[in-house]
Amino acid sequence: MRVKCVICDAINDLDDNLPLSKKLRNRPIHTYMCSSCNVRISEKTEERIATGKFRFYRDSPKTTEDYL
Repeated sequence: MRVKCVICDAINDLDDNLPLSKKLRNRPIHTYMCSSCNVRISEKTEERIATGKFRFYRDSPKTTEDYL
């Protein structure tokens, strides 16, 4: 299955039997993000959380406390 990253537009091939490819095929609302973009976004998010100015607006206070 050929997939395209929503951020960097890189085209990758996924095995048809992987759970991710099945999820993308059966639920079109889900999008694919390549591993390099995923790592970059997770690092940036962790840096923002570490500053102390990052706020969770949609989560409950218990979830917010788990990240701090």
